Amino acid sequence: MSAAASYQFLTLDRDGGVATLTLNRPAALNAWHQPMRAELRDAVRALVEDDDLRVLVITGAGRAFSAGEDVRGMQGLADLGTRGFRRVARGIHNVFDELEAIEVPVIAAINGVAAGGGLELALSCDFRLAASGARLGFPENNVGLIPGSGGCSRLVKLIGLAQAKRLVMTGEMVSAERALELGLVEEVLAPERLMDRARELAGQLAGKAPLALGLAKVVLNACANVDPDTGRNLERLGQSILKKTEDHLEGAQAFVEKRKPRFKGR
Repeated sequence: MSAAASYQFLTLDRDGGVATLTLNRPAALNAWHQPMRAELRDAVRALVEDDDLRVLVITGAGRAFSAGEDVRGMQGLADLGTRGFRRVARGIHNVFDELEAIEVPVIAAINGVAAGGGLELALSCDFRLAASGARLGFPENNVGLIPGSGGCSRLVKLIGLAQAKRLVMTGEMVSAERALELGLVEEVLAPERLMDRARELAGQLAGKAPLALGLAKVVLNACANVDPDTGRNLERLGQSILKKTEDHLEGAQAFVEKRKPRFKGR
């Protein structure tokens, strides 16, 4: 059975351990304003606290994934002053950071334009699948800004310094196919196949041992920022925890008995 939570600018649907969060402001290309940011914060916080969640899929309604911050509200953000702006920025940064840290796989199903903060949202996910007609980029310098919600810091690690400079400094929007070449996305699919593939991948991941997936994500994220010796220490610590879990014993027993394991997240 599917379960759904009610929001004005989002939809959150649940099917077993897989949740699908859809940005739902299609007339504005799913650009966010203050009420939508607040809903996104609350939805992600609830998902982080849900121990039954196995996989999260994020997509957009209509023809866009998200155009990021609504340009029509930027003057209001400027009027907050530098301290007030940083406070608001921390709010959206925290949402992206929580998605990056949540101990379940997060899949971005990029159904259309992913620009500015919309692409930054996708960068905070673990997997990025794109429809063939999607376009991705950071046009912030067209309005005298830079990607300021993880766009620079996450992008440079994902695609390298030279390519990150090109995207950020030129502000160009690239095709899904070019994004695949750059390593910005992992798969490009026909638009009608995008959500089927996202659900297929979600189902595959949901069938894995959830504690092992969660710790793999924690360790891999940490290894991107530490030296190799520290990384290997983290691997050993993670493995020492997983060795004591019921899921590990079940997985080993299922392998011996040539059957599908029944993981419980314990």
